[in-house]
Amino acid sequence: MAGKLMHAVHYTNCGGGPSDLKYVEVPVPTPKKDEVLIKVEAASLSPIDWVIQQGGWKPMFPRTDVAGEVVDVGSGVKNVKAGDKVVAMLAFANGGGLAEFVVAKANLVVIRPLEVSAAEGASIPASGLMAHQALTDSAGLKLDGTGKPTNILITNASESVGNYAIQLAKLGNAHITATCAPEHIDLAKSLGADEVVDQTTLDGQALKSPSGKKYDIVIHCGEPTSWSTFEPHLASNGKIFDVKPTPSSIKAYALKKLTFSKKQLIPVLLSCKAENMDFLVKLAKEGKVKTVIDSKYSLSNPEDAWAKNAENKIFGKIILEP
Repeated sequence: MAGKLMHAVHYTNCGGGPSDLKYVEVPVPTPKKDEVLIKVEAASLSPIDWVIQQGGWKPMFPRTDVAGEVVDVGSGVKNVKAGDKVVAMLAFANGGGLAEFVVAKANLVVIRPLEVSAAEGASIPASGLMAHQALTDSAGLKLDGTGKPTNILITNASESVGNYAIQLAKLGNAHITATCAPEHIDLAKSLGADEVVDQTTLDGQALKSPSGKKYDIVIHCGEPTSWSTFEPHLASNGKIFDVKPTPSSIKAYALKKLTFSKKQLIPVLLSCKAENMDFLVKLAKEGKVKTVIDSKYSLSNPEDAWAKNAENKIFGKIILEP
């Protein structure tokens, strides 16, 4: 498709807002070695997209995750072919997913079965992978339910990482306490949370379990929280896995390691693995995990979607479709 144009969303200045997004014509990208060209059917937004625009990274096309159909492949690509329906996680270097066509690294592209819609598929990569990694690779939870009984706290379960974490932890037969906004309590329960605390209340801010349970594992998806808030509610070997690590949480991690404390706060940095993404897509196909979609918008009018993402009051994922 060399020489052809497509529509895409981009911005040119950091620190702006929804009004700075522009729907423009740009050349259709060409896949290089080990890359795949995808015609986008759905793209999802993440909270980090807003952070990036505020100056966290250089001005760019918003990254996002996508689902669509393979149009072309570069040399060396063996796992997919033209015509395949796929889910892809885009590397920052590949530009944005808010476009009619995108290029993705072949090792971050997996087949999407017909049972999983494009919108559902586009919601899985970053959020689903982070929840999976935090629970399995980091916390050691066995998702087949063969592990020992475990009490898990998931903070800010309104966000998509929290949505997936609830469902994956339930596969591991864990007892789940979740915190979320009051308007999302019933939704969190419907995903499998055993008890849900309104995060705007004093008990919610203190992270107290309504049943008085001590947490073996905390998947922290919320805002920076002090160690003194977590510590009283941790089991003797309780571990906090912070999916939004900050300098202060990394400092707390180092301190606990130095003092050989059994209670620890551990930062989780996303490591993208196609086999884990494929595992999550198959769980979605089997109905064992469902994607929660907050709302859908048109790619040609992205401002409202961007504004809602910036408010950080959503439950699940925001989807844009061409």
